[in-house]
Amino acid sequence: MLLQIENITKSWPVSGGEITTLKDISFGVERNQFVCILGPSGCGKTTLLMIISGLIPQTAGTVLYEGKKMSKTCSCRALVFQEPALYPWKTVAQNVEFGLILKKIPKNERLQIVKEKIELTNLKGYEDYFPYQLSVGMKQRTQIARTLAINPDIILMDEPFAAMDEMLKTKFDNDLLQIWEHEKKTILFVTHSIEEAILLADRVIVMKSNPGEIYLDQSIDLPRPRNIFSTEMTEIRKYFRHELSKIYS
Repeated sequence: MLLQIENITKSWPVSGGEITTLKDISFGVERNQFVCILGPSGCGKTTLLMIISGLIPQTAGTVLYEGKKMSKTCSCRALVFQEPALYPWKTVAQNVEFGLILKKIPKNERLQIVKEKIELTNLKGYEDYFPYQLSVGMKQRTQIARTLAINPDIILMDEPFAAMDEMLKTKFDNDLLQIWEHEKKTILFVTHSIEEAILLADRVIVMKSNPGEIYLDQSIDLPRPRNIFSTEMTEIRKYFRHELSKIYS
């Protein structure tokens, strides 16, 4: 098992006590698996990714990477934010290169990696653009390319395409699947969209809120590419809608 989440709980101090965002979250993720985490707003999906990434501590429980406890950030896992976190004074190529400089990768090797990841994410021709010159989609491509450049085993994605319209989101979802199949990465992908989850994932983890707990852990054993209008996908979509209706009610 590449990643194991064991009994993760997260509580925050508030006036007169504390509030629990996550309670006893446990699951494992195999290498190269694509897992979507689905659930209503406020169920702790983003908090869970932040804990797994090492950006915030859990109150209780353990995050294990290849059987070893993890509590700090490391290059073995990387978080792609919902809002592209790019350096505005750096070009696309410089943003993609930045993590490689921190890792002290030799210049010639850095430039080759930057070239490869820019081509993989369809950014060729935009290398010298600054973030203010890019669309939301191109900014997100740049953030993904920068993440791929540092070569993490695990990529954590927090609703990366939420700001896009449905047509553009579908395009980016398909592109992401191609990148995943090419790079053989393990991905944990947070989304509010049932359609997005069942199109992308090998497995969908559904969370409920107050406090955030795992409600359902369901494999999607269908070949790719998937047609959202196929009979099989229609039945899966109905199933998830039915289960989510229980949470919202």
